[in-house]
Parts: sequence; structure tokens; C-alpha cells
Amino acid sequence: MTVALPLVVDLLALAVVVSAYFRRHQRRDLVLAYVALNVGVLAVTMMLSSGSVGAGLGLGLFGVLSIIRLRSDQITQEEIAYYFVALALGLLAGLHPGPVWVAPALSALIVIAMLVVDHPMVLPRARRQMLTMDRAVPVESELQALIEERLEVDVKHLIVQEIDFVRDMTVVDVRFRTRPAPQVEAAPAPAAHSALDEAGLVVQR
Repeated sequence: MTVALPLVVDLLALAVVVSAYFRRHQRRDLVLAYVALNVGVLAVTMMLSSGSVGAGLGLGLFGVLSIIRLRSDQITQEEIAYYFVALALGLLAGLHPGPVWVAPALSALIVIAMLVVDHPMVLPRARRQMLTMDRAVPVESELQALIEERLEVDVKHLIVQEIDFVRDMTVVDVRFRTRPAPQVEAAPAPAAHSALDEAGLVVQR
């Protein structure tokens, strides 16, 4: 029971996290990566953990796996967060520290936090984008006004990455909010014709 409960909780938590990730971010390759990472860490941790080396093993695995970077492909910060969640869930289930309820409770806390914070309704208009402008703009206030005019957004913060006066370009990291879509008023309905008009019986005078 001590081993089976964390294992079942881990698989259920992983299923919830992976399904939420795919529904919101639509990357099948990373679904495989998260499942493989979680199950692999869980299996290795359960085989090697013991009362004397459990904490050290957990910290060591977390430290080693956390520095793995996939150089062949770029992943977003949201996907990195899911990466750490899959790793943490596997470690919790494999080490199952303390009383039997501790690992399930911590796993549930991690899953709930991810579902809430990554929900589309949380800061729905907040965005971040790397922009390459076709002008060299050294003044930040002018650059902000230019971005807001071109993108029709409200710039909250920007970091100039590069200004090239030779090629006349500016690379900038922009954090902004999209503006609400303008409400389009419905066109007035055409006046209803009388039955005589529809029948073509109106006499012109």
C-alpha cells in the first residue's frame, strides 16, 4: 500500500497534467518527453531509494536532470514548467517521503497549481514577443510608441536587445497586453415591406 498509492497517484496526476498541456499547447512530441521523463525518474528512484540515501538521491536526480537542455529544439517557458512538474511528480512518487499521504497531497498541490496558473482565463491578454524592427530606434519612448502604433497593443515593458545603425534595425523584447476587440454595432434591419409590396401590387402614381 505504501508503494502502490504514490504510484497510482503519480500516474493519475501525470495523466491530468499531460492532457491539460496537450489541450492548451498542442505538442505531441513533448507529451512523449514528459511521460518518459516522469516514468523513468519514478522507476529509477523507486529502485534506488532507501532510508539513508533517499533525500540525497532525490536532490541529485533533480539537479542533474534540471540542467538537461534540448539543443536541437527550442521550448517555451511554459513547456519548461511542465518539464519540471513531470520531474517533480516522478521524484515524489518514487521517494514517497514521510507518511503515506504526503506524496499524494504534494502531487495534488502541484497539479492544481499548474491547472490554475496555466488556465487561459488567467491574464488572457498578456503577451511577450521578440520583435525585429525595420528602424534603428535608440529612444525607448519613441520605440514604445512605434510598437503600439504598429501592433495596436499596450506595451507594458520592453528590453532593447540590439540596435544596428548599419543595417537600420532594432531587436527588442516586448511584454504587452492586447487591446479588447472593438464592438461592432449591428446594422439596422431593413424596413419590412408590406404584403402588397411583396406581391407587386403597389400602384405607382
